[in-house]
Amino acid sequence: MVEGHTSEADAIRSDIPNTVDNTAIEKPSVAFMGSHVNPQPSEDPNDPLNWAQSKKNLTLLIISATAFLADYGSATGAVTLIPQAKEWGLSEDTVNHSNVGNLFMVGAGGIFAAAFAAFFGRLPVFFWFTVVAFATAAWCAGAHSFQSFMTARILNGFFSTVSQGAGLILIKDIFFFHEHARKINIWTGFIIISPYMGPLLTAFMLTRLRWEWPFWILTIMTGLCMLSIGLLMDETYYDRRISRDKQPLRSSRFLRVVGVEQWRSRHLRNTFSEAMARPIHVILKPTVLISFVYFLFTFAWVVGINTTLSIFLVPLYDFGTKQIGYIYFAPITAAILGQLCGHYLHDYVAKQYTYRYKSEFQPEARLLVIYIATPFMLAGLVLIGFSLQNGYHYMVTAVAWGLYVFGIMITTVGITAYNLESYPQASGETAAWIGASRTSGGFIISYFQVRWAEASGPQRSFGVQASITAAALLLVITLSLYGRRIRRWSGDLKFRTD
Repeated sequence: MVEGHTSEADAIRSDIPNTVDNTAIEKPSVAFMGSHVNPQPSEDPNDPLNWAQSKKNLTLLIISATAFLADYGSATGAVTLIPQAKEWGLSEDTVNHSNVGNLFMVGAGGIFAAAFAAFFGRLPVFFWFTVVAFATAAWCAGAHSFQSFMTARILNGFFSTVSQGAGLILIKDIFFFHEHARKINIWTGFIIISPYMGPLLTAFMLTRLRWEWPFWILTIMTGLCMLSIGLLMDETYYDRRISRDKQPLRSSRFLRVVGVEQWRSRHLRNTFSEAMARPIHVILKPTVLISFVYFLFTFAWVVGINTTLSIFLVPLYDFGTKQIGYIYFAPITAAILGQLCGHYLHDYVAKQYTYRYKSEFQPEARLLVIYIATPFMLAGLVLIGFSLQNGYHYMVTAVAWGLYVFGIMITTVGITAYNLESYPQASGETAAWIGASRTSGGFIISYFQVRWAEASGPQRSFGVQASITAAALLLVITLSLYGRRIRRWSGDLKFRTD
């Protein structure tokens, strides 16, 4: 550490884990635009905080595009199952098992990606996971039997999720504290849009092409991300507790991409057992566990709606494949609007919180946007139920869907930023568990969403979903009121490295 610089740990108050003291970082009047920054970078040009802004933004774009792949590919399979079932002589429900397996592995893969990044380094984990994702996407496109296709889909789900699970680590590595919310907003925007872009593009492709083509397109997209990681990204891990002259030598970018340099300096990071234990330590923190449960009961309906809405739209509005594709413009537009709104909303709310408490920034400030987003989610769910039950115009259904997605976009950034700033040294693990909660909820609801709506009626089933979302808000209220005390009680994470 260079003399005169303050480490990130020095900017964290000792009484409450990860309560940022603005007197040590930034005065409230210059909370996000002052000359003081957190964490303080070293004087080493290899320190990612010292990288050119263009290099940082390029890295953000690549990890965001890579994060787009997992849910895009998962949702693509939800549309291709119809022609696949006919070709293989199977029921659509049987073919859908490949989608369920893929969805489950998307959540599990992110946890392993975050743990591996703490041991092997960020860059090689991103590169090799994407290499396997590329190979398995091509396998999906070239599969000649359902058994082969299902195996490829399961493996693709595990490896394609690397940036959803570990992307937040890189954001934490290269951007300053005051930049986090806006950068998370961009990264999350790609994730939220992806499950809608998959069905939209696939629906249009299937009007003229065989089912294999959507997966060849996925293969091409994955290949472009793989090349971008290999040619344009660099290792973002940098331990500022080590003096500049003792930092690992950076001699060959190729050796960093494949992981050789990181392997040589592995003694400076977590041991393999320490790295694999990190996700367990993180989920045992009460605030992370509460966040996991909240997001599971809030995001589950995203997957449920996305995978089953077409089943209701076809008989109700006499929609064909092309019309189903068009209606996906509604959630995509809503997600973009949520991202644009969040670009200003998250920092504005945090600033107002900082001004109110004068001397310190609490991670709980990030939760305030959820109170703004929840009415949009509730209105959207209720209106979808009424629209499908009573046969309202399809534009009403589209607007209702958009309201829910707008709210979930803002909520996702809020809950992610809260966990990052509660435990910044576990950025990857917190993001991985948030991702796992998202896919776990979707994994569960996809099994009974259609039968539930058919048995109870869309109005009642979506009304219950809205009620569960409203009840889950009690968990956010608990974190808002007692999150600070809970973090003090549970203590900080004693990880060897960030």
